[in-house]
Amino acid sequence: MSDRTTALIQHAYQAPAGFAAPQPGVFKASTVFFPNVAAMRQFEWKDKTAYTYGLHGTPTTYTLEERLCALEGGSQCLLVPSGLAAIATVALALLRTGDEVLIPDNAYGPSKALAEAELAHWGISHRFYDPMNPADLVANIRPHTRLVWLEAAGSVTLEFPDLCEQVRICKAAGVWTALDNTWGAGLAFNPFDLSPAASPALAVDISIHALTKYPSGGGDVLMGSIITRDVGLHMRLKLCHMRIGLGVGANDAELVLRGLPSLALRYQAHDVATRGLAHWALQRPEFAQVLHPALPDSVGHKNWLALCKGAIGSAAGLFSVMFRSDFSQAQIDAFCDALKLFRIGYSWGGPMSLVMPYELASMRQSWPTYLKSGTLVRFSIGLESVPDLQADLEQALQVLARVD
Repeated sequence: MSDRTTALIQHAYQAPAGFAAPQPGVFKASTVFFPNVAAMRQFEWKDKTAYTYGLHGTPTTYTLEERLCALEGGSQCLLVPSGLAAIATVALALLRTGDEVLIPDNAYGPSKALAEAELAHWGISHRFYDPMNPADLVANIRPHTRLVWLEAAGSVTLEFPDLCEQVRICKAAGVWTALDNTWGAGLAFNPFDLSPAASPALAVDISIHALTKYPSGGGDVLMGSIITRDVGLHMRLKLCHMRIGLGVGANDAELVLRGLPSLALRYQAHDVATRGLAHWALQRPEFAQVLHPALPDSVGHKNWLALCKGAIGSAAGLFSVMFRSDFSQAQIDAFCDALKLFRIGYSWGGPMSLVMPYELASMRQSWPTYLKSGTLVRFSIGLESVPDLQADLEQALQVLARVD
């Protein structure tokens, strides 16, 4: 090559093979080179035996997918740009006009909004069921029900359903089950082996995970996963995923890969701190109720204990409180504003503690009988010192008396 510009682009040097390090390499590509036309025609991306285009996978994304399968007990994984994108992809792949999806009334809010807007526009109906009443799930399954969403623990209120019974009901009715497993993070329980004594083992059909939370751990990545064991179901999801052009950035995949080795240690640390603060909150007169699956009086505690065995590292880093009904919204807002270490923000699973007040009445079909009246505030516990977090909560509670 006589032109140095061409040499910069078409340089013949190839780094030697055999490099190994704690973290896998980061491969960025849209175009993927083929050695010849025959290879171009034969290479197959669907089974991960080769590479054809960056959107269909690189060594970086393939590695992350396989490690996530090991984490959650699945065999096939798809990566998407967010947890909500995982929920939407499942709906797009599995539901058609005239079908119905059932959603627990305590589900992640955007999942309900998706059903109420886009799915309804496409002629896909939905209904909300009481996740703490298996009989209500049975009553809501109809001939055109195709998919049932499950969530353990429930969003914001953190009640823990009888997940095994819910799966049994759905399998008997012949409908797919999809679990939002973000809270469990693949550590609290195995979604594909809920009841090892069963034959075959009791399992959900699909587990979705907002990798944004604990797997990332830094509060700086948006990503989701869809994991299955059934090859045919996975291929149905995978082809839909391909046709709508979903993909994730290599640098984001790198950050999740970097976070995975410390996931269990961080999850356990979040759990220990959260249980300590939840027990402290039980003693505070300002709270009418404390919501956390590991508390004996919390809704669904026995279900959590049966599935998660009560072990440290099986209860995540969230707890909610119900402020007494005699406190005004202005007082509770002032409490949140007075916090110094807890920052006001959505999401969870990162190193910094968060707080968020919720208008629960607007998020449910009806007020659950097991919840006391009042205003709910959710805490996401980070990795700060527990005494420092407790002191921050105590000083903020003092503000309540100073606000009308």
